Amino acid sequence: MLLKGRTAIVYGASGAVGGAVAKAYAREDARVFLAARNRERLEAVAAEIAAAGGRAEVAPVDATDHDAVEAHLQAIVAKAGPVKLMFNAVAVDDTQGQKLIDMPRDKFIAPIVTGMKTWFSTGTANARHMAANGGGVIVGISANAAREAYDIMGGFGVAMGAIEHFLRHLAVENGPAGVRCVCVRSPGSPDAPGVREAFLLHAREEGITLEEAERRAGERTPLRQLTPLAQIADVAVLLSSDLAASMTATVANATGGAQVD
Repeated sequence: MLLKGRTAIVYGASGAVGGAVAKAYAREDARVFLAARNRERLEAVAAEIAAAGGRAEVAPVDATDHDAVEAHLQAIVAKAGPVKLMFNAVAVDDTQGQKLIDMPRDKFIAPIVTGMKTWFSTGTANARHMAANGGGVIVGISANAAREAYDIMGGFGVAMGAIEHFLRHLAVENGPAGVRCVCVRSPGSPDAPGVREAFLLHAREEGITLEEAERRAGERTPLRQLTPLAQIADVAVLLSSDLAASMTATVANATGGAQVD
């Protein structure tokens, strides 16, 4: 029980990554508060957690709404005490599939703006709260495109790079108060629907099948496979636990060696 008794918020918990992390947190005995705009999908995740013996509660929250994020946080604190863990898996609504020279400016900028809005609101609210209550851990998710340049990525790679660096700044500023800020870099889990859609866009561009695109991507890693959602969630658990107490302002490479540090 690596997260025993800790209160956690998972933003974007209705999605594939957020849902996987929420389940993993609950498995490790965290009390998990699930936040996203879609209540129905949140309820489905909460039901799975409850069926496995975990604790989860839901609330519709728009993570781009600064006031809504703050009000949600305060409601949780009043109910469950200080929040010790936060994971943000809110989708940036990426704009892949088109070259930059052919892309309208607003379409390129959209995922960067969305990513920074959600991270500024959730990250600053939780860091402020954790700093005043004995510390905590803030965890994000990014992708290979944060560091490596690819074709037809639109604003997605820039958004991922911005998220990673925002977390570094947040870590440096709040580390003295016991707040750790870290990120998991994923190669794109093939069992996540959004990732499959992105692979499909790239497959069409190259004139190959989705299955061939996924196979090629896996073969480019030393482990010869893309990292599944469950393993990404396990890395998030490790980073959130005391086993990673010395880790902050850094990115955990969970790409299966697709990127070599």
